[in-house]
Amino acid sequence: MTTHLSLIVNGEPRRASAGQSIADLVTGLGLNPAKVAVERNGDIVPRATLAQVLLGDGDHLEIVHFVGGGEDAPADQDTWTVAGRTFRSRLIVGTGKYKDFAQNAAAVAASGAEIVTVAVRRVNISDPTAPMLTDFIDPAKITYLPNTAGCFTAEDAIRTLRLAREAGGWDLVKLEVLGEARTLYPDMRETLRATEILAKEGFLPMVYCADDPIAARQLEEAGAVAIMPLGAPIGSGLGIQNRVMIRLIVEGAKVPVLVDAGVGTASDAAVAMELGCEGVLMNTAIAEAKDPVLMAHAMKLAVESGRAAYRAGRMPTRRYADPSSPLAGLI
Repeated sequence: MTTHLSLIVNGEPRRASAGQSIADLVTGLGLNPAKVAVERNGDIVPRATLAQVLLGDGDHLEIVHFVGGGEDAPADQDTWTVAGRTFRSRLIVGTGKYKDFAQNAAAVAASGAEIVTVAVRRVNISDPTAPMLTDFIDPAKITYLPNTAGCFTAEDAIRTLRLAREAGGWDLVKLEVLGEARTLYPDMRETLRATEILAKEGFLPMVYCADDPIAARQLEEAGAVAIMPLGAPIGSGLGIQNRVMIRLIVEGAKVPVLVDAGVGTASDAAVAMELGCEGVLMNTAIAEAKDPVLMAHAMKLAVESGRAAYRAGRMPTRRYADPSSPLAGLI
């Protein structure tokens, strides 16, 4: 007589036969064990052992995956490096708010981005055949940057990134710990604590933070591999509100500084680059544009233009006019 086990899978009650492994359960749900991460009773189960670990009565399991949270290089390719990894594009694109994964993929292609941020969410076990982000944006070609969007404590952020590492093997991650839902402003105390723990565990955290030079320095000392101050509140489209602080962070940092959040249009992206930032991360500015793919292309050009202007060195500002043509010798 077959004994049945009572389980909770992604918050829903389910039953399984005694003697089944976690891999059996995942496969039975129509999922590929190689594309998910599994947490059992609060502990991550290494993917290599899913077929050996047997289910137990009363087990609580979380099954997650990633969701929408080239040309030949010219001789004078202006690249940037984070945690020993070099990229050509200085534009990082998010994967949330798009109409569908196809539109998201088209926008990423138009932007020229080599990195996309991805959220970690529960697998929809009621429809395991539903499309996944990895079906449209190939992690073998585009670097996935798992993030902790929606986390309000250091513990939640750390747990999320541990699952992300198990799901895809990535150690380069984006950390954000929010202080409240209204402003989505970072909780710097929790952010600093999470940064220290993640760095000790071998993660390479790129950290969303307040536009505060002192906090930026503390994050770098704690192990942040990139500092990502907000330009304005997430999703606001207000543009960079405090250029002075961003510039001070850039001048004091020994790791890359990238503006994260608040960009609304191409000129905002250009400003970030003109301030000396290594790059810009954006999502809403592209996803909520009337034509996301065209806006993605515009952002690509803006980032390239702003970076070129920074490298060229702008003219000094003056209080009075200075004629372009000499006044001497006028007829």
